[in-house]
Amino acid sequence: MRAILIEKSDAGQSVKLVEVPESQLPEGDVTVKVAFSTLNYKDALAITGRSPVVRKFPMIPGIDLAGTVAASADPAWKAGDQVVLNGWGIGEGHFGGLAALARVRGEWLVRIPAPLDARAAMAIGTAGYTAALCVLALERHGVKPGDGEVLVTGAGGGVGSVAIALLKARGFTVVASTGRPAEEGYLKGLGAASIIDRAELAAPGKPLGKERWAGVVDSVGSTTLANACSQVKYGGAVAACGLAGGMDFPASVAPFILRGVTLYGIDSVRAPRPRREQAWARLASDLTPAALAAMSREIGLAEVVGAASELLAGKVRGRLVVDVSR
Repeated sequence: MRAILIEKSDAGQSVKLVEVPESQLPEGDVTVKVAFSTLNYKDALAITGRSPVVRKFPMIPGIDLAGTVAASADPAWKAGDQVVLNGWGIGEGHFGGLAALARVRGEWLVRIPAPLDARAAMAIGTAGYTAALCVLALERHGVKPGDGEVLVTGAGGGVGSVAIALLKARGFTVVASTGRPAEEGYLKGLGAASIIDRAELAAPGKPLGKERWAGVVDSVGSTTLANACSQVKYGGAVAACGLAGGMDFPASVAPFILRGVTLYGIDSVRAPRPRREQAWARLASDLTPAALAAMSREIGLAEVVGAASELLAGKVRGRLVVDVSR
């Protein structure tokens, strides 16, 4: 089977498109014929070696996959079922989705809900599924459209793009933060009411800023997250899911103890199946085909290695869908 393979030796890391024998697939009770995968930020870090994402070598990267069950020893799944898998360590410690076949544990899989298909599921991918988890967290907290503006940071990326579309579908007024002003038309097309420059949030700010946001979806972290928290209205909430700007959090406790702000950490990798199914149901109901088309671009397996560097350089808008057959 064709696959992207990461290997490591004393000379360093190498990545290439190769033929991998099916016999080398890891243990698992379900074999999936992969139709589409994606290229996520974490995948790009693994492929370029910029961060120690991969925990064992050799490794097929790809933290997402969607396709058809080819064989199953798990009674929950049968041949022909359309499934999606996000996280659970694939592409890190277990062969991932950037290959023609994947052998995984049945408990990791979720059925692709109608009207989505495998390609649409990967136009969404971990980024979009994580965005849905963020939006659902804000709603569980009680954030409502009438409460005021919701800020989405890193708006031009995969998480941000889907978060904007989902929030707009539920009637929220979305403010998109981006460092790419040329993307204003794209972001407003997804549903953003207005755009702010990410520089407004990137510099160190006050421990307690002017109240502005009813809620926040943040994929940037670091100073951006700290400033966003400081500007949340009394009783509001922040859903944090990324660290594109850094792992640090140079904040104070002021927003949390003086305004009752809540910071939710959103983990997509090990989220339980009921929460995953809820997120995918929301994605299936609220994302339009037009939005998915606007926020995704398709590439072949042979283009993945080059695209990884572009993604880390901030040159990629939205989502990269990988057709593993080409």
